[in-house]
Amino acid sequence: MSRTVVLAWILSARLLLGWGVEGHRLAVRIAGGMLSPAARLEIGRTLGPGESLAALASWADDVRTYRKETDPWHYVDIPLDSTGFDRKRDCPRGECIVAKIAEFRSQWRNPALSDSKRREALLFLIHLVGDLHQPLHCANNHDKGGNDVHVVFFHRPTNPHAIWDYGILDHMPPEDQLFTAMRAMITSQREAQWSRGTVEDWANESFHVAGSVAYAGLPQVSGSQPMRLGEAYQLAAEPAVREQIAKAGVRLAMILNEGTR
Repeated sequence: MSRTVVLAWILSARLLLGWGVEGHRLAVRIAGGMLSPAARLEIGRTLGPGESLAALASWADDVRTYRKETDPWHYVDIPLDSTGFDRKRDCPRGECIVAKIAEFRSQWRNPALSDSKRREALLFLIHLVGDLHQPLHCANNHDKGGNDVHVVFFHRPTNPHAIWDYGILDHMPPEDQLFTAMRAMITSQREAQWSRGTVEDWANESFHVAGSVAYAGLPQVSGSQPMRLGEAYQLAAEPAVREQIAKAGVRLAMILNEGTR
């Protein structure tokens, strides 16, 4: 396989991962510890025997390989030079993550739907709430959310979108250690604060993190020289990654607990 083909594969292979398996599983695990007994019971009734939300956290990415119509459901292209989300401009046909979260949120709460329809809605919901909190799923600088920007991150060719999907997490502590640390971040005050607002508000939060951290940390380069990123970018991004995943967990729990006691 040629070096060009390898590079192309690296740059495209991770487009399906959102936060990556680990990031999505972390958000769902955080939410799982905050569910009401009634929500746990309803989720158990909805899932199949032996299934768990954490194990299915990336199901929505897995089905993208043969359900291409779901691709735009995972992001919203808010122009980086704008002030934030504009439904008419950014989601005119309702085929973006903001609209789809609302749709699946409604379906999950609708007992009149079939079990299979509610299960699918639940699995999309837990994944898309995670995706919403990945900053480059809510921003675009004429580069497909960073997918078209070639960089070298810790000596490996990649792109900023992939770095935020999984690259930063790959250089952080193991999942169980991160779960403990993120769960400890969630004080009662933060839980109350993070539970406020709308999905549009949360998308705007991610959009602003994209501008102030993800894109702001990219160096200026001349000619065809690749951007080289390493420890400085990693350390600047880690706090945002921790907080965004923790927020995703809190907000997912709030959504799943709706209408339960």
